[in-house]
Amino acid sequence: MDKFTFHHVGVAVRNLQEAIPSYKSLFGYELVSGPFDDPIQNVSVCFLSRGKGDTVIELVAPLGPNSPIDRTLRKGGGTYHVCYQVPDINAAIAHLVERGSLLVSSPVPAIAFENREIAWLMTETDLLVELVQA
Repeated sequence: MDKFTFHHVGVAVRNLQEAIPSYKSLFGYELVSGPFDDPIQNVSVCFLSRGKGDTVIELVAPLGPNSPIDRTLRKGGGTYHVCYQVPDINAAIAHLVERGSLLVSSPVPAIAFENREIAWLMTETDLLVELVQA
């Protein structure tokens, strides 16, 4: 299987404009990309970082009613997915499915990734995984 390169960790928040200053004040993160409204995913997202080599955080807020992160927010929000960049999204999906993961959402273009495709899977250990086409 081609290499899975860690890309970011996703954190569910109720409001990006309130969360961004909090992450800056508490942990020293800076906004590096976004915010982006993604009507396909029904979320607004932005990316935070503290510089090269540090873990990137994607803040994810609902864009409208019935957002896919509503359930996570009802539980209090927080970390809810990890993302890997892959050279061949379909091969990566096949690899994970062959090993017991469930495809939650087939590849669709994502505004936050310059319309590169993303897909969502749930592992047997209940880890939500986002794949993004390199």
